[in-house]
Amino acid sequence: MTDTLRPAEPASATETGDGQRKLKRSIGVVGGTLLTLSCVTPASTLFVVVPDLFGTLGTATALTIATGSVLCIAVAFCYAELGTLIPSAGGEYAMVSTLAGRLAGWLVFVLSLLVVVIVPPVIAMGTADYIAPLVHVDPALTGAGVMLLATLAGLLDLRANAWITGVFLVLEVIAAAVVAVLGFSHAHRGAGSLVSMQVAGAHGSVDPVTAALVVSGLAIALFVTQGFSTAVYLSEELEHPRRDVARTVLATLAISTVIILVPVAAITMGATDLRELTGGDLSAIVTAWSNTAVGTFVSLCVALAIVNAGIVMVIQNSRVLFASARDKAWPTPVNGLLSRLGRFGSPWVATLTVGIPGALLCFVDLDTLYGVTGVSVTAMYLLVAVAALLGRRDGHRHTPAWRMPLWPAVPVLLIAVLGYVLVQQDPAYLLWTGGITAVATLYWALYLRPRRDTHWLVSLPEDTRS
Repeated sequence: MTDTLRPAEPASATETGDGQRKLKRSIGVVGGTLLTLSCVTPASTLFVVVPDLFGTLGTATALTIATGSVLCIAVAFCYAELGTLIPSAGGEYAMVSTLAGRLAGWLVFVLSLLVVVIVPPVIAMGTADYIAPLVHVDPALTGAGVMLLATLAGLLDLRANAWITGVFLVLEVIAAAVVAVLGFSHAHRGAGSLVSMQVAGAHGSVDPVTAALVVSGLAIALFVTQGFSTAVYLSEELEHPRRDVARTVLATLAISTVIILVPVAAITMGATDLRELTGGDLSAIVTAWSNTAVGTFVSLCVALAIVNAGIVMVIQNSRVLFASARDKAWPTPVNGLLSRLGRFGSPWVATLTVGIPGALLCFVDLDTLYGVTGVSVTAMYLLVAVAALLGRRDGHRHTPAWRMPLWPAVPVLLIAVLGYVLVQQDPAYLLWTGGITAVATLYWALYLRPRRDTHWLVSLPEDTRS
């Protein structure tokens, strides 16, 4: 934790040689890992997102998440290489713009904006279920309250948030560990159940889980560990990005996979029957394994984990919007507002801009939010893989950066698999995401492209360190 407390630069932001404002480098690899792990938010993902997978995939949930995690290794290789090659708060769009062209970068930005706006309220709405032992509140109102609280915390100094999120992270890891221990100690079926591919059907029947259902579920499985990309968004604030981005990305993926996958296996083996597992009421399952006190403790830890995730996601998302304004993606007055930094060095207008709409999205249908997020994440990963395939051309070939093993096989295989997963998604969610992307393309064609000399000028910080 001492890595998060090194002497900081003055709170006011510095400027690059051409007058552009940049974020201050104030966190080390430990602080970056804490923030990134908190964005993956393993416990809240386990208790908020995974129950929906249990409802669709039953005993195949662990297998689907494991498959998604293997795919994420290839994705993480791409992020680690590109994040050290192009360390920018713009994240995916800065990497793809630099390597695959400005239009491709713009489309990635739109997809990432969909993800960064939708994911926090999706997680936040789960809070109501886990504070129920103390108080019953409408999920939409609870989610909106969590989003507003996270927005206020996001206005603080980044190092202070590393400490806050670190404490919350410890609590959520404890909750996940308790679930894992209880599940394995109350196992009703063996390890073979993890590949039995069964889900409870109507009227007490047992239905098979098809390969097509598993492939369709991979979009959500990819979302389960998606937060490791936060290390790239924070690369402008890491003290040694060329070294620390790759370490943070790969370590976060490994740790989060264990924290999520082990309890999922325990729940699958420990659920009394298939109907209880498919129902996905994890609070009730944990209470049945133990007692009300333990169930309440786990629920409250999860509630804190969700708040923790909200804080880190707002931090991450505000950096994306800040970077887009600095790169002149919007009309000049909007760019000026979104690139403003407050007294703590945080982009306060951008923070409010992502936090307040996030609170309003808590009143939108949850299934639609899940579906659009899954499609957006899959499409975004596909374009990042394309950029990774192009990342060793010309002048970038000899740039100091972490280099993935098995290039170019890894990005080529990833493009093929993600393309297949994408076309297997629900047509309605493909249409929603495609429609938004089409509107964004029109904005590019009618506004950004005619102003190519003054707008959408993707920049990198000048003081990148080895």
